[in-house]
Amino acid sequence: MNKFFRKENKVGKLFLSTIFALALAGSPATAEDVPVEGYNTRIPEEILTPDKVSSRIGELNFYDGVPTEATVEKIYDNLDYLRAIDVFLNFIPACNIEGMRTGTASLGVSEYNQVLLMDKLMDSTSLFLTGNTDTVYASSFFDLSKTGPLVVEIPAGAGPGTVNDAYFRFVVDMGAPGPDRKKGGTYIILPPNYEGELKVTPNTFKDNSSTKAIINGQDRNVWIAKSRSYSNWMILRGFLVDGKPDAAAKMWREKLKIYPLKDAADPKKMEFVSGSGKFFNTIHSNKYSYFQELDLVIQREPISFISPELRGQASAIGIIKGKEFSPDRRMKKILTDAVKVGNATARTIMFHPRDKGAYLYPNSSWKTFFIGGDYRWLNLTGEAGRNLDARIHFFYQATVNTPAMALELIGVGSNYAGNTLDKDGNMLYGDRNYKLTLPKDVPAKDFWSLVAYDTQTRSELQTSDMPFPSINSKIAKLDYNQDGSVDIYFGPKAPKGKRANWIQTVSGKSWFLVIRYYGPLKPFYDKTWKPGEIELIK
Repeated sequence: MNKFFRKENKVGKLFLSTIFALALAGSPATAEDVPVEGYNTRIPEEILTPDKVSSRIGELNFYDGVPTEATVEKIYDNLDYLRAIDVFLNFIPACNIEGMRTGTASLGVSEYNQVLLMDKLMDSTSLFLTGNTDTVYASSFFDLSKTGPLVVEIPAGAGPGTVNDAYFRFVVDMGAPGPDRKKGGTYIILPPNYEGELKVTPNTFKDNSSTKAIINGQDRNVWIAKSRSYSNWMILRGFLVDGKPDAAAKMWREKLKIYPLKDAADPKKMEFVSGSGKFFNTIHSNKYSYFQELDLVIQREPISFISPELRGQASAIGIIKGKEFSPDRRMKKILTDAVKVGNATARTIMFHPRDKGAYLYPNSSWKTFFIGGDYRWLNLTGEAGRNLDARIHFFYQATVNTPAMALELIGVGSNYAGNTLDKDGNMLYGDRNYKLTLPKDVPAKDFWSLVAYDTQTRSELQTSDMPFPSINSKIAKLDYNQDGSVDIYFGPKAPKGKRANWIQTVSGKSWFLVIRYYGPLKPFYDKTWKPGEIELIK
């Protein structure tokens, strides 16, 4: 076969394929209908890859769609970087609560029968994400892999209490919003691998039906919950009496009991360690060590603890259960850089959320903590799936995950709103003076409070004169306006004659504010009452 025949045959095939394409299209031939060199048919341009591609990570080079060696290296570096950022952002709940566990353990509180008690309230000495200064915390971690089913006896009169698992998922409420409805009672927490006769009860405020269980030979009414992790955090709150924490601290010391079901006949003595006025850090790292913190969680918890998707993200950067986390020099450099961007992303989402659902009122910078109104961060009608930014927004600045804070429970539990900006949309500077007006009849059955927080640590603001950077409506002797409203002032120094209505800030730093409604009332939920904006005093 000579060259002329091969060329003629190729032209013939081209002509026939063109006629065939025209017959199918029913329209005149265009340049797009002509086959690309190397093909017998027209190839859509959108499925081809040029030899050179410009991108945000630089030029990418290919030969006939196959990446060059330099591009392969660049792409894998970028892929590892992207996955590391995803791991940072998606595992904030796990590292948040792991920081809580290790910080609590640093004070010698690590066993199920040990409780960290804020018997003199929580001041700004500790590093604790948006902790409150208004209730007596009783905090305990327990490892269900060691204890098996665990019994918790809650005294009557307990305020809001919650158990969360090692990914900060809800396990059960106790106390005021729990099924005991502030009357006290007995709870049993089952480990993730439990397959015995005990069955989980509904455990909601609306359905508080209990069941029977034999504890130390006695048939008792109990509420039963099952955790998806071994490590769990129980955080309980006791209310002040006559503005003092003594009664609540006594209630926890004398009546809170925690013990394994199998040891009910001879439980260990409860131990209470005061955390008031003590330094301890419960906040996760924003450096490379973040991934080391996460590795501790992955190694400790069962396979079923998280979904295959989440587990796959962690394993993609070398965090795999049963294997040593030991990234090489290249990977460690990538992880170190990824944390910087992941941290910046989380801070952006927290301080400047772009989700309109974050804002409680029109033309206002007051924000909800539970964007979307669901404690699982799910779009309630299903179309949008899980709101990942909403989850980041919450767990980068807060702790305790409970449906009670996402439900309308009139006069029960607590609810919050946060503000990071002044009326003009500017950040809050510690060396400037501001005023916030709360209209009369703040919708809180029990009391309300304001607490100022540090934008770096997201913990209570450490000031020179106020160990408790807050105002509590039950404690403070506030000067109210004639119409029943109250003005609260913020700045380095108290305005003349307004010290009782003042929260100190720190020059050279920024701050943000949280208002808490204990026993939130209908006007909070229907938004017929709203706080004023934070106004700069010029």
